[in-house]
Amino acid sequence: MRPQLSWLVERWRGGAYCRSVCCWTCAAKGCAAGVRGEGRKSGSRTVRATICGTMSEDHIPIHEEFIYCSGGATEVLKFGPWKDLHESNGESKPKVLVLVIPGNPGVVGFYRTFMQALYCGLDQQYPVWAISHAGHCSPPRGMDMTQDYSQMEDVFGLNGQVEHKLSFLKAHVPANIKLILIGHSIGCYIILEMMKRTADLKVLQSIMLFPTIERMAQSPQGKIMTPLLCSLRYIFYMPLYLLSYLPENIKMSLVRFILRGIKSVDEASIEACLNLFRIDCAANAMYMGSQEMVKVLERDNDTIKHNLQKLIFYYGATDHWCPVQYYEEIKKAFPEGSILLCEKGIRHAFVLDSSNEVASMIIDWLKKRSLC
Repeated sequence: MRPQLSWLVERWRGGAYCRSVCCWTCAAKGCAAGVRGEGRKSGSRTVRATICGTMSEDHIPIHEEFIYCSGGATEVLKFGPWKDLHESNGESKPKVLVLVIPGNPGVVGFYRTFMQALYCGLDQQYPVWAISHAGHCSPPRGMDMTQDYSQMEDVFGLNGQVEHKLSFLKAHVPANIKLILIGHSIGCYIILEMMKRTADLKVLQSIMLFPTIERMAQSPQGKIMTPLLCSLRYIFYMPLYLLSYLPENIKMSLVRFILRGIKSVDEASIEACLNLFRIDCAANAMYMGSQEMVKVLERDNDTIKHNLQKLIFYYGATDHWCPVQYYEEIKKAFPEGSILLCEKGIRHAFVLDSSNEVASMIIDWLKKRSLC
């Protein structure tokens, strides 16, 4: 993808509860289209029902909600019938949670197809959740981007996003549930920081997809993006503000035009891109990106060494964010580790067209290790 579009595509890598907007989907396997029903009040929540056409008798429960976590608007996407892991609601509590930590922009909609493939490939036995980065997803009408939270720290910065994920786990995941963490791009850095900061996390496995965990500014793509993100990102604000007034169908057409060079683009990714037409979402993503260029420097060898048996790294052979040189160096530093180089030509932003293929690999890895 051309450098001027990097913030939208190639730059992709990949709490307190206040209120939520919940959306239940009974989606058949392979079904991507849905028709939203009218909003209705239910206690202190605004609930939007979603009805999806069915193609088989096997229904996939999908739950979407917006919450405030660490004071920032956050979208959580959940596959499986477990809406609340603290309450059984007639369902047996799972022993394992698969949690996806996205790249940047951290829009969970990009991972929808990937998560569905994981959930089905694991025989629908485990919840598969994804948490957005704070402020990267456009919240529903009536919900502000930030909560009136006087002590809120820099939740939109890189360090704040790490603490944001830890706060989510503390508030929404019981301590006895084991975790399979799947990180994409900067999500891998966040996972390493989570494991470093909270030693008592019950992590069975952490899977690092196209990991940007070192020397981001020195990577080929980083050399292009560092000045844009650190010094020139403000020039994008006015064009984005004007584009935000376009009708939704025009925005969709614009996204399709930008992604026209990619065959078989996932429809979920096209819809997810619409979040970036909202100025504060795009600004938050670019702000986080500017900190990545400055703060993601040396590889954290100590944390990797301490957790090596729990880590699987998957590097891209043509990845301009974490080039093959980085793979060769970490492989040399940890020859006994599970450090793999892609042989399938999958792009860094795998969610655009390779979600099912990557999910299939992960399922094989987990089953070989008898983790699922």
